[in-house]
Amino acid sequence: MANVAFVMLVLIIFYGFYFFTKRNKVNDIETDESVNIDILEVNVAFYQKLDAAGKKDFEDDVNYFLSHTRITGVDTEVEQLDRLLIASAASIPIFHFKKWRYHNLSEVLLYSDAINHKFESKGNGDRNILGMVGEGVYNNMMFLSKSSLRQGFSNSSDKHNTAIHEFVHLIDKADGDTDGIPDLLLDKKYIMPWINMMHENMQQIAKGRSDIDNYAFTNKAEFFAVVSEYFFERPELLEEKHPALYNMLAEMFEVE
Repeated sequence: MANVAFVMLVLIIFYGFYFFTKRNKVNDIETDESVNIDILEVNVAFYQKLDAAGKKDFEDDVNYFLSHTRITGVDTEVEQLDRLLIASAASIPIFHFKKWRYHNLSEVLLYSDAINHKFESKGNGDRNILGMVGEGVYNNMMFLSKSSLRQGFSNSSDKHNTAIHEFVHLIDKADGDTDGIPDLLLDKKYIMPWINMMHENMQQIAKGRSDIDNYAFTNKAEFFAVVSEYFFERPELLEEKHPALYNMLAEMFEVE
């Protein structure tokens, strides 16, 4: 057992060294530029729908995120568009929580495309990770694919946004467990109704009787993240097709 533990420790150190050496070859982009409102107006549907006061609040949220979170390109350049889309994805779920801060995130690592579990985006291998919240030695980190990030904002009608999905995981994780039950957003009286609602909807997905993406059937954490994408991308459609689910999410995210 001691030999196995030693080997595991060596592997962790090796991959950690490889990973951090590789990503540090790409220079960080400074965070001192002001928010480019034109980029938000063109690319962020959520921002477009806000009134003047709401837009100012959103810009403040984006600025705060960019001034407190490092965004690093691993095998790609981080452009201003990418920085603003990441900050927008962070700001959208917490827009109505004026005191919310992502204390469980210090850095977002941006890759050109999907990665595998060795954090590789090139060459052969099963690269199917578009976004991921780090665990263990990668705690307080988020991994995102640039192509998926941009796709999520270029199509606001497909109910998919990888970056929002990952930030919802961080919100879920803020109570200590990524389990689909965001205790910090739910009064205790809503916890059991929410659990029952998840189970009922997951069964409908399994039977092919739901328009919610099949990935939501993976587990409760993924269900929460997937339906939150739906909620922020197509709120009117979600309210029409799943009124109880819409109302519960509106309660969580304090959307009137």
